Amino acid sequence: MRKTDMVTTAMLMMLSAGCANDLSLHESPLATLNPPSVGSTPIPFAPGLVSTPQSREIEGMFGADMRSVYFIRRPWSYAESGNSLVMLEFGEGQWQERIIRDNVSEPSISPDGTTIYFKTKFIKKTADGWSNPKALGAPFESIDIMRLSAAANGNLYFDTFTPGLDTPLRFSQYSDGQYQPPLSLGPQFGEGVYNAHPFIAPDESYIVWDSRREGGYGGSDLYISFKGPEGEWGPAMNLGDKINTSADENYPSISPDGKYLIFDRRGDLRPDSEQAVQILWVDVQTLLTRQSPQ
Repeated sequence: MRKTDMVTTAMLMMLSAGCANDLSLHESPLATLNPPSVGSTPIPFAPGLVSTPQSREIEGMFGADMRSVYFIRRPWSYAESGNSLVMLEFGEGQWQERIIRDNVSEPSISPDGTTIYFKTKFIKKTADGWSNPKALGAPFESIDIMRLSAAANGNLYFDTFTPGLDTPLRFSQYSDGQYQPPLSLGPQFGEGVYNAHPFIAPDESYIVWDSRREGGYGGSDLYISFKGPEGEWGPAMNLGDKINTSADENYPSISPDGKYLIFDRRGDLRPDSEQAVQILWVDVQTLLTRQSPQ
């Protein structure tokens, strides 16, 4: 067993299930997305609704109430255009689909569900739907962000695309109505290349992201770091071989109840391939309680 697997296994054993959960999977609308057996092995997310053979579905995330799901749908061929942010919302006993916005990518939703970010822009939920995009403004205008993630206090965590793919994850504190100059989270967030697509816990107790670094399983792997009692970030820990494979695992997010990890696995671009691009989910409620590794 790899050292990273041993560390992750030890974490899984020592962490308790401390996340809020009002409904079991059998009792909630989630039971209609998959057979109610989401366990420790990732499975395709919502076959026939989200995961379809006609398109590539990526970048999935739950809305704040766990009764809505957002994801990007794009054609299989890179030669075709037409990314769309799609929402599935549960109402009247079924999931209903509608397009929120065309020609967008890399979305993330705020913990309260009222804001969706697209790189350096955002839209707000209104009584009639969603607003037109607005720019975040300073200090983000000149930063080539792929994905950012908001904490409940407004702090923003984000990646940066550079030619060398060597910029660490950073954050900008929201203070007195303004975003402060970005700061690195630490050297452990800049190892290897392509440290990208972060998801920050609403209370900033942990962060999950993807990275290509030595000791991984091939391509991009998912990593987690916990915040310590003094506000310092702990080591980057690989989520192990139940999550990571020789394909690219990326774009993680955690459901608002803290129970499910949703992520992309991007392999073969042929829809009939066993490693085709798809959104997966897995039950990891014991992974993400507010503790840091000892």
